[in-house]
Amino acid sequence: MIARGDLAVEAGWSRIAEVQEEIGWLCEAAHIPNIRATQVLENLAKTGLATRAEITDAEAAVRAECAMLNKGPYIVKAVKTLQKIDDRMDAHQYKKKPFLRPLRVAQDFLDGLPTQEGHG
Repeated sequence: MIARGDLAVEAGWSRIAEVQEEIGWLCEAAHIPNIRATQVLENLAKTGLATRAEITDAEAAVRAECAMLNKGPYIVKAVKTLQKIDDRMDAHQYKKKPFLRPLRVAQDFLDGLPTQEGHG
């Protein structure tokens, strides 16, 4: 499950979008389903109106195997909206191919390890 708040604590705010994508790529490569749990359409489910950011999050969420929605009085509207976004985005996937650049998930960790030079 990719939860943006928890991810920010671990990776820092500046890398959230990049790390979310890298986790998705890793899950896809390993044939492991991933869930986007990023307050997808939360305002829509609670108030009936989506924010611009929520629509962008929903677009990203439909690339995952599952999107987690929070409950609210407008949850049916949120589900229908997510389905419409998914249907529209499917039409874009034919020619859209991601660049599978080298993943750098653990680069910060590896950069912080002491080197073996000078020991021995």
